[in-house]
Amino acid sequence: MAASPAKGLGTPGSRTVAELESEILQLRKALNEARLGRDIIKKATAYFAQESLENTR
Repeated sequence: MAASPAKGLGTPGSRTVAELESEILQLRKALNEARLGRDIIKKATAYFAQESLENTR
């Protein structure tokens, strides 16, 4: 039994340019959100690491 294709995937060339552009836009937005989250976590980690060092002195 053949596996069913993944959601949103079909044969090559089966999606329109507008559909592909829409997907690219969604992926770029998701990437930007992930980068923002990463940057916030990085800054919070640095802040709490610095605070931890100050409390050990």
